[in-house]
Amino acid sequence: MGKISIANQKGGVGKTTTAVNLAASLAIAERPTLLVDLDPQGNATSGVGIDPADGQRTIYHALLGFAAPEEVVRPTPFAHLDLLPANPDLIGAEVELLGFERREYLLAELLRPLRDRYQFIIIDCSPSLGLLTINSLTAADSILIPLQSEYYAMEGLGQLLHTVERVRQALNPGLEIEGILLTMVDQRTTLAQQVEREVRSHFGSQVFQVVIPRNVRLSESPSHGMPIALYDVSSKGAQAYLRLADEFLRRQPAADLALAT
Repeated sequence: MGKISIANQKGGVGKTTTAVNLAASLAIAERPTLLVDLDPQGNATSGVGIDPADGQRTIYHALLGFAAPEEVVRPTPFAHLDLLPANPDLIGAEVELLGFERREYLLAELLRPLRDRYQFIIIDCSPSLGLLTINSLTAADSILIPLQSEYYAMEGLGQLLHTVERVRQALNPGLEIEGILLTMVDQRTTLAQQVEREVRSHFGSQVFQVVIPRNVRLSESPSHGMPIALYDVSSKGAQAYLRLADEFLRRQPAADLALAT
């Protein structure tokens, strides 16, 4: 079972889009997957068709000990995809959790009774490096970093990688870089080509070969509460995320993949 944190402290880079659509694509490949929404905006929750304001218990209640994690997990329209939902209640968690012992490990403890149910757990983080994101990195086996194909693409990446190294040293020595994913790519532009060359020259094989294009259907799908593969599987965005899931699976150790058979 692999726990993958989708993180970047920069907003608007396709983080939630990647969490939702990678999780859905893994489910399509019949890999039992749990999508964890750790962002108070609840966009990953609404992105799979669940209303964050429906009054049901969320990951906030599980983190603070008001509900068992098994009571919070909810099914989605995909047969092999479940969700740990979030809503704006989670905004208060950063402060409320400060008084907890081992507060950086709360998500890891929450996920422990769920791990045997799933082959992959995909964690969508908020666009910050606060306590919730630290919990995600502490709980995860690896981090996948979406990186927008723009002029300031590398800005902030160094800070994130520094945070990853600090988490390794203090909290989670096994944390690895799953990969860097170029998002919102318009390959017709010289800028996008330059950014891709620069990122690949710096990080080599850590950069996924698949890139996620700018795609109208992909940007429309969250407003319909659907992953792109459900909204328009023939679109370039859907096909890109299906290829990403394939590349992601090919990168996994054979022993981990054997767990699904």
